[in-house]
Amino acid sequence: MASATLNNVLRVFGAKPTKQEQSALAEEVMLMTLSRATAADTNIKDVEVEKVQSVLKKHLDKDYSTAEIRIAANSEMYEVAPLREYLASASNKMRSADKVQTIQALAEVINVDGRVNAMEIAFFNEVAAALALTPAQIIGLVE
Repeated sequence: MASATLNNVLRVFGAKPTKQEQSALAEEVMLMTLSRATAADTNIKDVEVEKVQSVLKKHLDKDYSTAEIRIAANSEMYEVAPLREYLASASNKMRSADKVQTIQALAEVINVDGRVNAMEIAFFNEVAAALALTPAQIIGLVE
């Protein structure tokens, strides 16, 4: 799934997506963001990967293997388009609810071990900024 997902990355920079494409984009953004979060502190822990799997199952009702998450976390895509750049471009095509779901899922993953470090906070803030989310949206206050 991860390699198929990476093939979609460049399409983010194209025309306005259909509702079906928006749903697929939301799934891809969540997978890439949560997977990358496991590497935010440069040390991918099994507990983080397992949490990503459970959060993806909970939010997307899809199963991803440990290998798919680790591949997405260390993807070569980030050499071509850094995550922030990718997310900023994707954000323009995403529904607000999908962006909020992604950032809230990210908070679940970051808090998995009960400790949050400065690199994880910086990563969270970077994702929130790239998705152009307001503080109200981040905590779930939406109209």
